Amino acid sequence: MKRYADVDNDSGVFAYEYGPGWIHVQFDTGAAYEYTDASAGAHHIREMQRRADAGDGLNAYIMKHARKGYSRKL
Repeated sequence: MKRYADVDNDSGVFAYEYGPGWIHVQFDTGAAYEYTDASAGAHHIREMQRRADAGDGLNAYIMKHARKGYSRKL
């Protein structure tokens, strides 16, 4: 996984990795989740990937739009 930049130093996200149609997010608690197009919606996955690369807003986006949209715990 790639370390999440967290440009504002206010996120609960620690690391992430993604590929076509999915993203894995590890939180600073150690918990990690997989979100997929099927579980959270393709538009949410694309936005989560964009925010992950930007290093800003990923945790807030997940909490607002995809909190329970994970496909499995890792």
